[in-house]
Amino acid sequence: MAIRWHGGELTDAARARRLKQKGGVVWLTGLSGSGKSTVARALEKALVERGVHAAVLDGDNLRHGLNRDAELLRAAGHTPRAARRFGLGFSAEDRRENIRRAAEAAALFARNNVLALVALISPFRADRAAARALAPRRFLEIHCAAPLSVCEARDPKGLYKKARAGVLRQFTGLTSPYEPPRRPDLTLATGTEPLERSVDRLLRLLKRRRFF
Repeated sequence: MAIRWHGGELTDAARARRLKQKGGVVWLTGLSGSGKSTVARALEKALVERGVHAAVLDGDNLRHGLNRDAELLRAAGHTPRAARRFGLGFSAEDRRENIRRAAEAAALFARNNVLALVALISPFRADRAAARALAPRRFLEIHCAAPLSVCEARDPKGLYKKARAGVLRQFTGLTSPYEPPRRPDLTLATGTEPLERSVDRLLRLLKRRRFF
């Protein structure tokens, strides 16, 4: 079966002129509890208030739909075989696929002149590099660099407690590695930096790179 890419009626330049912005991907990476989702939501609000089209792709939210697990797929009416095949758990392979799907969705937003704000732990550099390759000229890697001790003290979802108790076997930062970006476009000290400061720095970076 032949599958081909279908282009739109508008050129990228024409769409950018009409919307007065260029699409792109802002990829926030960091440990669980480092503030990725909090920063992404605050940035989305600040951008929309400025008339910029932006949308958050949050890791937890994606696992309720696009990246749901086998149990949720079965509950939605999929066959057990399909649920096992397409459902995503937390194995290394499934986590890579989780990131790939999120990156593909973000790239679609970017191609349509929307700023996709992705909040995912995405612990491995190779996976983040693959995500960048989908939107190479419009991709910003942002490191939410809160120390492990701060993230564990926050523990908003109780995940560190479960990991320490052995309930979660592969948990990034404790029993599974996190590879910090070597050359991020911006590092946010989310363990100490006020949220307003982080958002302001991101806005200035986006403006400087002419995302809007």
